[in-house]
Amino acid sequence: MNLLILFLAYLFGSFPSGYLAGIITKGIDIRSLGSGSTGATNVLRHIGKRAAISVFLIDVFKGVLSILLAKHFLLNDSWQVAIGLSTLIGHIWPVWLNWKGGKAVATGLGIFLGLSWQVGLSTLGVFLLMITLFRIVSLASVSAALSLPLIMFISFNNSKFSLPFLVISLLAMTLVVWRHRENIVRLIKGKEPKIGQPKNSN
Repeated sequence: MNLLILFLAYLFGSFPSGYLAGIITKGIDIRSLGSGSTGATNVLRHIGKRAAISVFLIDVFKGVLSILLAKHFLLNDSWQVAIGLSTLIGHIWPVWLNWKGGKAVATGLGIFLGLSWQVGLSTLGVFLLMITLFRIVSLASVSAALSLPLIMFISFNNSKFSLPFLVISLLAMTLVVWRHRENIVRLIKGKEPKIGQPKNSN
């Protein structure tokens, strides 16, 4: 049963919401535009706000659903973490799209909302603060990812501390930062576009 849920989590994660948004709304392959990501930011830049919001919500739901399924079957923390990682892997490397998916931000948020809603909301708060201050999605995404392990660590007291949850926060941080490595280079060079600027890569 545990392995079946692990497989289902990968399938949840690999659901190609951004790709389908491009095909359904404009008949385009979103992977051929901008950063090539199927995530909500690339959808926002090349399809529009309504489609981007839909993709974001679906991607968050994918993460939440996989963790809720694990909790429904009373799986322990380690299995919940494994299932969360399987969902992230499916989102980043979906089998249906030749292993070319999103950047793990929205689905990662969903996973942490499922694991610990306090941690998920706190990380979302960091994202919203940075997006409000700087209007750069990649900067907000990377900042939220970097804050995640610290938020996870301080959210548990000694009696409730979960090493697997801390481990997945570190792994999720690493994946998000790695997926944004080109954005980070542009941030350093001062070339990363803000929301509302021309449709450059992001």
